Amino acid sequence: MSFLLSIFKPLAYMSVPIFLLKSLAQASPLARYYLRSVAYAGTMATVASCSIFIAATFNILGKKHDVNHWVARFFYETASRALNVRVEVEGEEYLSSRPSVMMANHQSFLDILILGRLFPKQASIVSKKSLQFSPLGPFMTMSGAVFIDRGNNSRAVKSLNDAGNLIKKLKISIWMFPEGTRHLSEKNEMLPLKKGGFHLAINAGIPIVPIVAENYHHLYHKGFFGEGVIKVKVLPPIPTVGLTAADASSLAVRVHEVMEGALREISRPDSNEKDRKQPQTIAASSEQEKASPPSVSPETPSSDISGISGLDFGSSSVSLSSSVASLSRERSDNGAETEEDEGMILVGRPSQQ
Repeated sequence: MSFLLSIFKPLAYMSVPIFLLKSLAQASPLARYYLRSVAYAGTMATVASCSIFIAATFNILGKKHDVNHWVARFFYETASRALNVRVEVEGEEYLSSRPSVMMANHQSFLDILILGRLFPKQASIVSKKSLQFSPLGPFMTMSGAVFIDRGNNSRAVKSLNDAGNLIKKLKISIWMFPEGTRHLSEKNEMLPLKKGGFHLAINAGIPIVPIVAENYHHLYHKGFFGEGVIKVKVLPPIPTVGLTAADASSLAVRVHEVMEGALREISRPDSNEKDRKQPQTIAASSEQEKASPPSVSPETPSSDISGISGLDFGSSSVSLSSSVASLSRERSDNGAETEEDEGMILVGRPSQQ
């Protein structure tokens, strides 16, 4: 009996703080937010501490470009179960296109969970060269990171060309967040895209694979961290063969419009979309009432609104996309680095030929 007590007594003491934390999370949404955020960050720290050993093992096996895939998948399987947040993917087959530049929208640190679910084999990340000599440097080097030197414009352009040639030679893909910083709001919109990644893809002649995660503001934002499913759509590769550096701006606008369109398609309607639809529906209903002949029977409604749900509101979306594209040209022509760069390729425009 004393033997059993010596086993279960410590377990009982250990369960008390767990029970208290669980009760606190159920009683206060704010406490739940902080507890789940700590659990998420703790999972990242635990996986990160193990990743250096995983990287070393795969380097010995000659498969360093698979390191990020297995580390990311390990993190996803652990964190998704702990937090009850799953990622559902449409178009995952397009990730097998190699070499390619994978471009994803960037909302919050929860994107790491999405990256964990999607990151393919034979793929790596792009980082500024200064991080090669940071504490992260050894792992990044062993996982096949592609480093970009952005000391000045000429070195940056040469570095992009070298990186593109290396990617083509090794037939690997790279992942980046071309918005350059996090952007999470209730509106289904994206920030303008930085052009460094487009120069890399054009110089190397490799396709761009857009990856769009739905707006998950309803699932996570400051003060709230819920449970559920995050939908992600991988779009068909966009070829760059035949394009030149002069086409980088128009390509960035095109990719932005495609990604933002997919974002609206898979996300919940935001307040702007609801406001746009309501007056159009009312106007269409009024026009149908004017066009419909008066009915003889007083019991029959004078207008037929059965087709209103199928009305095309595409012009509003196109108009908004065009305005965002204009903003992109105004704000990101120089591809300037933002405060939350996080290793994205953000370089100046190459010199004109």
